[in-house]
Amino acid sequence: MQPIVTLTMNPALDIATATDRVVPAHKLRCAAPRYDPGGGGINVARGVHALGGGAIAIFPAGGAAGEMIRHLLEQEGVAHHPIAIAGFTRESLAVDERETGRQYRFILPGPEISERDQERCLDELSLLAPKADFIVASGSLPIGVSDDFYTRVAELAKKLGKRLILDTSGSALKKAGGGIYLLKPSLRELEDLSGREIRSEGDQERAARQIVEEGRSEIVVLSLGAEGALLATTDGCERFAAIPVEAKSTVGAGDSMLAGVVLGLCRGLPLPEAVRFGMAAGTAALFGAGTELCRRADVERLYQLMSGANSP
Repeated sequence: MQPIVTLTMNPALDIATATDRVVPAHKLRCAAPRYDPGGGGINVARGVHALGGGAIAIFPAGGAAGEMIRHLLEQEGVAHHPIAIAGFTRESLAVDERETGRQYRFILPGPEISERDQERCLDELSLLAPKADFIVASGSLPIGVSDDFYTRVAELAKKLGKRLILDTSGSALKKAGGGIYLLKPSLRELEDLSGREIRSEGDQERAARQIVEEGRSEIVVLSLGAEGALLATTDGCERFAAIPVEAKSTVGAGDSMLAGVVLGLCRGLPLPEAVRFGMAAGTAALFGAGTELCRRADVERLYQLMSGANSP
């Protein structure tokens, strides 16, 4: 059994391509597309697998895009349990503009997921999670799924005695409730969750600690992009500096970071080291083209750099 089980309620077939310039009302001739299975939890499972770990992805899948996701996961060797649905799994498009180096991302809405199919996803999680160490629930919620859905996932994790790691946004994040082991918000998501503007490092620390003190999550890992990351627990806060690199694409960087953090924890790394490993994975994803995730050799090299920089 895989030590990590991920749940993705709104998966996507990620398509990446490039064109010379994005111009309104013109036919834009694009490069050959790259296809990747996407959606938060699926990307986390793929990242864990790429780094030599074991994870299994649970997700609803329907239509040609859903079938393509299954096919691509099989090609990568990522364990997965799709839940067949009547709707059509969404697609997402990333277009690189060669002349400027800009990237345009078009995110389509997901299909409506019936209450019955939601229960089937939770039933599958109940079957697979008992032998796992961590449950990772990640990504947006599609049409038909109530904003408090992740509260149900947290309750299931507690019932099974498993640690839940959550990465989501918007109303799904606000209504996620408590009982979460680790929460990984961005700065904007932390502002939404705290209900106030965050202007300083002190504001960041107070808002992150408040989440811990209120019992929403035992651990908060605040992703700050080029500014690094902030770790908040009951013991206090710790900051981690980012390694400056030139980014080709930001797609999947957050998911790669989360994959590194949870895999580091599975391997018994102390929490700060797991965060460093996650940051190395997130940074490595910036080297990839289009929708490509992190590569193991890049992650290990960057992690050594980060660990060396923090050695006495």
